[in-house]
Amino acid sequence: MTDLMTETTVGTLHHLEDHRAAPVTLLKTPETEQKAPAPAEAVDRPDNPLADWLTVPDAPVLPAWARSTASIKANVTAFVRLSWWQARYHGIRAPKYLVKTLLLAARGFYRATVGLWPTLSAQDHSATVKALRAQAKAKPEDVELAMRLQLAHASRTRTRRWRFGAAAVGVAAATIGIMLADPLVQTGMAGAIVTPLAYLGRGKETQFLDQGAPPLRVDMSAQQLNDALRAAGLLKSGRASDDDKDAPRVSCSMGPVRDGRGWAVIFDLPRGGGKTASDVLAKREVIAQELGVDEIQVIMSRVRAAKGGNAGRVSMWVADDDPYLGAPNPSPLAKAETFSIWDPIPFGQDARGNRINVPVMWQSMFFGGLPRRGKTFTQRLMTAAGLLDAYVRHYMADGKGGADWMPMRAVAHRLVMGAEDAAVQALKAMLAELLIEMERRFAILRELPTSLCPEGKLTPELVRLKNMPVIFVTIDELQEYFTAMDRDDREQVINDLCRIARRGPAAGFVSNFASQRPDAESVPTKLREIITLRYSTQVVDKASSDMVLGKGKAAQGADASVLSEDHVGTGVLVTGPASYVTVRADYLDGPGFAALCAKGRALRQAAGQLTGDAAGDVTAAADAAGLQLAPILSDALEVMRHSPRMFTTDLLAGLVNLDEDVYGDFNAERLAAELEAAGVKRTSKQVKISGTTLAGYQRRDIEGAVPAEILLG
Repeated sequence: MTDLMTETTVGTLHHLEDHRAAPVTLLKTPETEQKAPAPAEAVDRPDNPLADWLTVPDAPVLPAWARSTASIKANVTAFVRLSWWQARYHGIRAPKYLVKTLLLAARGFYRATVGLWPTLSAQDHSATVKALRAQAKAKPEDVELAMRLQLAHASRTRTRRWRFGAAAVGVAAATIGIMLADPLVQTGMAGAIVTPLAYLGRGKETQFLDQGAPPLRVDMSAQQLNDALRAAGLLKSGRASDDDKDAPRVSCSMGPVRDGRGWAVIFDLPRGGGKTASDVLAKREVIAQELGVDEIQVIMSRVRAAKGGNAGRVSMWVADDDPYLGAPNPSPLAKAETFSIWDPIPFGQDARGNRINVPVMWQSMFFGGLPRRGKTFTQRLMTAAGLLDAYVRHYMADGKGGADWMPMRAVAHRLVMGAEDAAVQALKAMLAELLIEMERRFAILRELPTSLCPEGKLTPELVRLKNMPVIFVTIDELQEYFTAMDRDDREQVINDLCRIARRGPAAGFVSNFASQRPDAESVPTKLREIITLRYSTQVVDKASSDMVLGKGKAAQGADASVLSEDHVGTGVLVTGPASYVTVRADYLDGPGFAALCAKGRALRQAAGQLTGDAAGDVTAAADAAGLQLAPILSDALEVMRHSPRMFTTDLLAGLVNLDEDVYGDFNAERLAAELEAAGVKRTSKQVKISGTTLAGYQRRDIEGAVPAEILLG
């Protein structure tokens, strides 16, 4: 993974060859030729009795779970979670344990009574009396024997009396003491009596506590990992065990250990099997099935040489449950006052909860996926960051023409809504303006000294020094424009977009494009292939995923088709040829985005950077001034944004497209009545467009109904 995302750091393994002295080439001089040192002898010579001890490779002193702060924290967290689960599990069963304790105590009392009976009944004396009695029967004339028998019998009777008496007094005293004590003391005394009795009443098979196991989906072990890889065909057949030394198995350089809400392991495939880390990534679904989880819970990636890896080393994390469900994470941009577009943009979180920040300077972006999966909301996150930087100029086009991007009229230098003929022409004009600005900037950058422009690219200092703000080019529903154009216009627009995406970053242009399934017809390959950052929400299959993320990405593990309809706002982010991560994007709703647009307008007004369409937008000016325009005025001006005049039928169609619930039942008479009530005075009821004269409206007539204080700023 690149620095765009967080990844587990893998320690470098040290081999024997790393510790052997490398040959040193000395500069030859007469002195060095005469006094050349003798070559050092290797310590692992066969005749060296210490060779085995001296050549042992370095081994970690600490266990795997204690080698990093993150790992220690994850394991402590897992221990606390397990302890809390066990406390609740056994707490519910406390009444059952109490009954079991009393039953064991009763059995223990019986065993204690049986065990003490020989002592209480003086069985040792009884044996003597019985022996003497037998002798007396055999020799009744023996007077001395009769006396010994009488003495022994008296001793036995006396011993029984005081032993039983002592036991009775002890029981009575304990009973009276318990009855007279405080309840807390009574509980303690009862526990002190019952506990040893219950312990005495236990049996060999007695199990006092129920053996509860927390509901983990996966209890990872090296054996389970080997079995899963073997079932996936990544290891040779045959079950590896401790007795089978020749069976192939992976070697784990870390783990399996608990890592957050899952298990982490880094392993190397055995040599000689002809399998690589790429083969493991391609079998993600099979491995997940063998581990008993969904493939969305299995996060795998190659460990590159820079992280101490090799072509056969894989980092794998298996979540306990689906890591992309639950309440969405609010975007930190919603509460920010300002933001620098030169900093990485807060974008979302990965499966482990790590923050994902995406730098966009010198980049171009493409968003794709099925409708209603959060594609537009995610694309807006990138543009929202630019709203909070007064020195970012926005060029915005929305082929759908809905309400998602409507708040941008408060800040956008150019705003194109919809894909009708007038909007297509406005898009072409916007792109032509961008190309002219791009060439103007390159001409300026070429003339600047290296002290100001060391790399021939825009810098934060040049933004203000030369008044060249960063330009954010945002186009949503790109396929709508391409399908609405004829062939020549389509090719021209594609070439313009390619030039902006390819050359624009050095001049401070950030491209932010979005489309649904971008096949060759809707979004050409030559445009998609020059985009550096790609993000895809759920798609229908691997082929569609590759169309958004790049050819072959699904085979590498970057597959958006594994996402489900429940993963709204979650997608796969590709940041390089071999770098990707599944991200749950931050959530910024419509009102939050509108508030950022209003904040961005205020920032630009204070910095003198409010330009273009936003500077002359009467609706945005009214909102900024806290004045309320009649909704019909605001909506009619929005529909006529790209047209100085419009036929009544076209205006009605545009209003319905803007808000069908409000304008679905409007006709020409009702529209005229509503506009007249809002203060519109028509200079002419007929308008001429392309040689055709029909009933319609002039935009200047509708603007005339806007209060003068708004128009004057």
